[in-house]
Amino acid sequence: MKLIPFLLAASMLASPAIATELEVIHWWTSGGEAKSVDSLKSMFKKTGHTWKDSKIIGGGGANANKAIKQRVSSGNAPGVVQLKSTSLPQWGTLGALQDVDKAAANQGWDKILPKKVLESLKYNNKFVSAPVNVHRINWMWMSKKVLDKSGAKVPTSIPELFSTLDKIKKAGFTPIAHGGQPWQDATLFEEILLGVGGADLYNKVLVDLDSSAAKSPKMLEVFKTLRKISTYLPKDRKGLDWDKATKLIIDNKAGMQFMGDWAKGEFMTKNLVPGKDFICAPAPGTDKAFIYTIDAFAFFKTKGDKAVAAQNKLAETIMTKEFQNEFNKRKGSIPVRTDMDMSGFDSCAKQSADTFRSSDKSNTLVPSFAHGNAQSSDVQGPIVEIVSVFINSNMSPKEGVAKLADTLEEFE
Repeated sequence: MKLIPFLLAASMLASPAIATELEVIHWWTSGGEAKSVDSLKSMFKKTGHTWKDSKIIGGGGANANKAIKQRVSSGNAPGVVQLKSTSLPQWGTLGALQDVDKAAANQGWDKILPKKVLESLKYNNKFVSAPVNVHRINWMWMSKKVLDKSGAKVPTSIPELFSTLDKIKKAGFTPIAHGGQPWQDATLFEEILLGVGGADLYNKVLVDLDSSAAKSPKMLEVFKTLRKISTYLPKDRKGLDWDKATKLIIDNKAGMQFMGDWAKGEFMTKNLVPGKDFICAPAPGTDKAFIYTIDAFAFFKTKGDKAVAAQNKLAETIMTKEFQNEFNKRKGSIPVRTDMDMSGFDSCAKQSADTFRSSDKSNTLVPSFAHGNAQSSDVQGPIVEIVSVFINSNMSPKEGVAKLADTLEEFE
């Protein structure tokens, strides 16, 4: 009888010994993002391990990537890093990645994740990353009050878009809420490219890096459309973060924003309801297509075997239905698991999930260039710079096309 209390006491003393602190680097710092990641922290802590939060401000993760390079080169790699799939080979060739095959096998990832997602999580056929969600990029977020006061309607085509923007501007509101950061410019660009050129041109230019496609008449039309749209952007947008731009919609000061569905998280933190307080709609011409980006945590080799067990436990936590459900409702995205019940999600998420499945079958599912799912950073950077300079200057559409084509030729 005395043995049981002894064993209980011993197990209590042993628990702290197996608990491990994992440092997690991420760039989720806005209101909606912060609440979303808090749910993961809480669930992970329940497993007996500790989450050391290392937030690095900088939308899109540009600043975080710089910090990771410094940490890895100095032999002080963090245990977990928010990374895009195109970055994995860079770290894999350096031998910096830690596999979480144990977690993947325990939960049967091969059976609950789409094929395209599975491929993006591996390096040398080993799982080194765990996906938290799927984001749709080609969204417009609109203030219902501004549309109503402007007598404008939700645009479904490029001509309708300019008609709506003119009415919003005439009513005294900012037509498009948009920040001055290059990644935001690239987001706008890929949405317009898909809307004007379709999935075929999108893939040729941003995935295949086809310079001849970049010289096509349709691509010139893309740049002409982008130039006209730039005249509706706020002049004082330099340095404006994306969530501050979203706040202009929330505060009914601007008509619309072209942004991924993480913007919905900002509306949700204010208890706003889609269809009643704000409107979500596909960017004009993209209703049957889906630009996707996947948020995922990659695992890095750190000192000590205990870290590996904690990393696998975090990977398992990320892939639970409980986390996928709670996180994505807060984040504005949709679950990455294919066996999730969407009945409890809002209308925007249900529409997103439906289009994700249908676009996969119709070959109109395309990876986001602006958000690191189409190209590695060394290819992405020069093209983003061209787009951003074009939007923020008086460069002609013909010159924009020429510069893009010349840059793509360098990568062919």
